[in-house]
Amino acid sequence: MRRFPPLWHALPLALVLAACGEKAAPPKPPVPEVGVVTLAPRTLPLVYEQVGQTAGYREVEVRARVAGILQKRLYTEGQQVKEGQVLFKIDPDTYKAAVDQAKGVVRQNDAALERATQDRDRIVPLFKENAVSRKDFDDANSSFESAKAAVESARANLKQAEINLAYTDVVAPIAGYASKENKSEGSLVSPTPEGGLLTTISQLDPLYLNFSIAEADMLEYNSAVRAGKITAPPNRRYEARAKLADGTIAESRGVIDFTDAKVDTKTGTMRARAEFANPKGAVLAGQFVRVLISVGDLKDVLAVPERAITQAQATRLVLVVNPDNKVEARPVKLGASVNGEVVLESGVKAGERVVVDGLMKARPGSEVKPVAPKPTPPPGAPPPLPSEAKKKI
Repeated sequence: MRRFPPLWHALPLALVLAACGEKAAPPKPPVPEVGVVTLAPRTLPLVYEQVGQTAGYREVEVRARVAGILQKRLYTEGQQVKEGQVLFKIDPDTYKAAVDQAKGVVRQNDAALERATQDRDRIVPLFKENAVSRKDFDDANSSFESAKAAVESARANLKQAEINLAYTDVVAPIAGYASKENKSEGSLVSPTPEGGLLTTISQLDPLYLNFSIAEADMLEYNSAVRAGKITAPPNRRYEARAKLADGTIAESRGVIDFTDAKVDTKTGTMRARAEFANPKGAVLAGQFVRVLISVGDLKDVLAVPERAITQAQATRLVLVVNPDNKVEARPVKLGASVNGEVVLESGVKAGERVVVDGLMKARPGSEVKPVAPKPTPPPGAPPPLPSEAKKKI
């Protein structure tokens, strides 16, 4: 008779087989790390940015003051010239002849005056002795005065002729950078609006920044100053800098020296101007720039880096990490942007933690691990290169 093993002998084998058939449970994913900043009231410098255009401190038209043939240009176009430097030469022959003629007229009138003086000197003692008539005496005096006036007129004509001769050397009225010539050598020039402009000179040190301020912005700023939200600079002395088209900021700082007292009815803006030093001539007249105006300090504001702001349709949001390390989406009202940071006017409060790095990992309701944020790059700095790209360079 065949015998079967006891049931308890088979139990260990069954348990081993059952254990081999079960799948191991997946490990729990790690809690994602996100960079956060803790909100605290701060004072931030407030900078307004406006579109502007540079202009020379003085821009002078160099014009011909006498008519003639333009003989020669004596400067290099686009280069700096000194005050009093001769820029153009106009044919002087006609004016030299006029000077010589005027000198001859002066000598003639000097001779006539000398004769009239002698005649008067002879008549005066004779008249006292009643040796000549009153008419002869009056005629002698009249001739003397006429001769004297003729001499003065001749000398004035000589001076005018000498001035015209000097005008054949067209000189720079100011120091600065001379533009291209408007009339080529051999052209006929004249002291007229159409035929007299030869070139222009721009003084680039100092330099002007011309821009406009919107009426609404001015009213809002003044209201904030009165309310104590903004601390204006001492004596309302506003500094300005020029941001060029390539993003670089000019080294020199300027000061707003003019604000118009009226609003342009067509644009709703007021004209303004800043003056700043340009010793190296790095900024040229006529360039379009962004004018950065330091208008004061924002007091006791909450601000986060611009990268912390997200958007859901028309609503701006920030992600807040609550005390349980859970993510919450908060609608916020944005204020001014200052040096890569944006002011949060409502929606958050001091002491709360806002996500600035790892926003893709921070989903509302999920748990995160707050860590220190990455350093904020300066405004306008290029993004960091990947490690592979750095090696290739």
